Amino acid sequence: MIEINAPQLRESHEARMMTFPEQFERFAQIHLPANLSDAAILRFQALGRAAAVSREEALALNLHADHLVFVCSGATKLVAHASDRRDQVVGFHFPDELVVVPARAEHSYTLEAVRPSELLVFDYRDFTELARSDPAVLRSLLECARGSLSRSREKSLALGRKTATERLAGFLVAMAVRIGSIRDGTLSIDLPMSRRDIADSLGLTIETVSRQFSVLRELGLLETTGKAGVRIPDLRALEARAGYLTEAA
Repeated sequence: MIEINAPQLRESHEARMMTFPEQFERFAQIHLPANLSDAAILRFQALGRAAAVSREEALALNLHADHLVFVCSGATKLVAHASDRRDQVVGFHFPDELVVVPARAEHSYTLEAVRPSELLVFDYRDFTELARSDPAVLRSLLECARGSLSRSREKSLALGRKTATERLAGFLVAMAVRIGSIRDGTLSIDLPMSRRDIADSLGLTIETVSRQFSVLRELGLLETTGKAGVRIPDLRALEARAGYLTEAA
């Protein structure tokens, strides 16, 4: 069974804003090796800048350069834009996670806040050039890339081969792992994204997403409270509904 080991989402309006040194210190504690010299830490710090983004606001970036973004607080979505205003939510990102925002190519990309967010922004090329001097920093980046690749593979399978019910069930399992918490003995999720965001992520319509929430409720696989609250009484049962392999396979 998938284990729940995720940080709580934090709303930036519920606590004071972090200063840039505080943001960088949090980033360094998670993604930089503990034995890194003070001089090296200062070189990494010099590459970063802090940004506060309101709900539904896009982070201001140079569209012609790749960026590495650390989510200090809040919640964000990476959106790919195609012609005729066709947008696809590529992924959601939460506190303490890294996301690479690609430069504009065949498509353009924006990182948008689904909750008020505090972000730490680096130029990707500058950061990776400096990281070449320390294998531990590169390992941290590779581990983040591995996690993103794994989620991308799962999403590719979901979009190509899974039913609408399986897509939503898989999405909720992933959210439970990343931002779920145990409340009163039950696994709970406070979803920061809208039903529209979920639909745009799963390649479904809002109406279909709403119907599938109803299907999963009727099956006893979840309970909902308001627009954001989800309680999952049996994560293993929800995993099975997501089309995952059984343990015996």
